[in-house]
Amino acid sequence: MKLTKLFKDFFQNEKTAGIILILCTLVSLTLTNCGMESYAHFWHSPLSGQTIEYWINDGLMTIFFLLIGLELEREIYLGELSNIKDAMLPIFGAIGGMLVPAALFLVFNFGLETQSGAGIPMATDIAFALAILALLGNRVPTALKIFLTALAVIDDLGAILVIAFFYTKTIAFTNLFISLGIFGILLIFNRLKIRNLFPYLIGGIAMWYFMLHSGVHATITGVLLAFAIPFGNGDEKSTSYILQHFLHKPVSFIILPLFALANTAILLSSDIGAVLTEHYSIGIALGLIVGKPLGIFLLTYLAAACGFCKLPEDLTWKSIFGVGLLGGIGFTMSIFITLLAFDDQTIISNAKFIILLSSLVAALAGFIFLKFILTKEIVETDE
Repeated sequence: MKLTKLFKDFFQNEKTAGIILILCTLVSLTLTNCGMESYAHFWHSPLSGQTIEYWINDGLMTIFFLLIGLELEREIYLGELSNIKDAMLPIFGAIGGMLVPAALFLVFNFGLETQSGAGIPMATDIAFALAILALLGNRVPTALKIFLTALAVIDDLGAILVIAFFYTKTIAFTNLFISLGIFGILLIFNRLKIRNLFPYLIGGIAMWYFMLHSGVHATITGVLLAFAIPFGNGDEKSTSYILQHFLHKPVSFIILPLFALANTAILLSSDIGAVLTEHYSIGIALGLIVGKPLGIFLLTYLAAACGFCKLPEDLTWKSIFGVGLLGGIGFTMSIFITLLAFDDQTIISNAKFIILLSSLVAALAGFIFLKFILTKEIVETDE
């Protein structure tokens, strides 16, 4: 199976980005818990009426969502999602990987004030997951890389929809309709084959402004803008390709590291045992570590058994389960949803810690499991 240049660039960038995110997280946790109070306070410093953390989460992360939208668009037109039969395997995997973790979370939190956190364990961090997979080297089949990428992109789309429908508290309809009206104008520009990026970017900023004041989370603008930008035939001269290629490095090496630094300035509780036994902690941990691999594996297996899709020839069900374990790396999107789900700062900090701990367990479990089964498969093939 031949990989496109853009996919290769994407995969390599995500590998490096994942390693940088790990380093940023370690630095942030260390500084926060070593008496550097000024470090944590810095992210809450005022800037144009809001905090620095706010502008990162509501402003810069919109660009991250724009990149996710462009990647999803490419997958739909040219990638794993372009053929419905091939797309069904990661689609079912993503659905299972969202529903089962959310259900496990609600088992422990339904009826409590923390039940709003059901969306937290639904998300997979594409940068971390691909970084761990890349550490396994050439033993990883191309089909497995593509499956995880498609799964994570669909997962991100699911998280975006969850944010839009379940984490929007009050809506200012006038601002929402103005934002959607601008989106409609950009779609007309697309139909008129206007390829210059300038009007789309100006329109995107206006969309973001009105969406920000509508009550719907402003980062949704990034995904909408992605689908308004002309895709054409998807070659290196297309507007979509040019923007996607340009955004990879700023998002991977500036925006996501800033997000990690700002949102992992967590002062760890002195009573870790109490934090671990909180209902929301159990729900997040079980959702990510158990719910993700279970949901991804079960729904893909059942879908294949029912004839809705088929397993690629160079993949095994063991490797699908291994990818499911990596799906439990929540980090970016899980932390993002945590900020929307809870208002209590203590719960937010504790939930972030549990996300980091659970993601670490999922990463180690996925890496060890895949290393063992992929090495074994290589040996059996040589024999």
